[in-house]
Amino acid sequence: MTGKTIFANRRLLLTGAVAAGAVGLLPRFLVSADAQSQPAGGSYKPTEAMAGGANNYEPNAPLVENLGTGFVVSGLVRKAGNGEPLRNVRVQIWAATERGGERVPSNRGSVMTDDQGRYRLETSPIVPQFGQPHIHIAYDDPGFATLFLRPVLNSRHDKTMNVDFVLAPASPNAPRPS
Repeated sequence: MTGKTIFANRRLLLTGAVAAGAVGLLPRFLVSADAQSQPAGGSYKPTEAMAGGANNYEPNAPLVENLGTGFVVSGLVRKAGNGEPLRNVRVQIWAATERGGERVPSNRGSVMTDDQGRYRLETSPIVPQFGQPHIHIAYDDPGFATLFLRPVLNSRHDKTMNVDFVLAPASPNAPRPS
């Protein structure tokens, strides 16, 4: 009996990894967006803060119409527990862009969520800082627990990023960032 020996090489391993990843993601694409957003058990858990999310944070970023053009960050803000969309919530966003670094005042601003709990802000294209193209998103107003996020883009050439998050009610004695 003769058999064929298959030698693993990088191309074969990469092809297998891509195929396995595609199969693992396939069910997600077969489910509606509404069904994906409804957690198992019906209770929305608060989003956890991300390491580095508060880097270069400055409180009270002004409300802005945009921070340039070429990249759009958007998302949906919900209340922990029942998942109710949060209306009129201030979301702060800052990033390193083609106009300068994260500390440049024209690269930071705040927007308010609409009646459906959605926010949207257009910025100049995002550039890598410390090797990664990323943005910072913060919630730090009274009413809900402070949250800092630092999502990383897949590529510096990305034109959009959707970042949904869930806020927990504020603890009465919790310190606020200053």
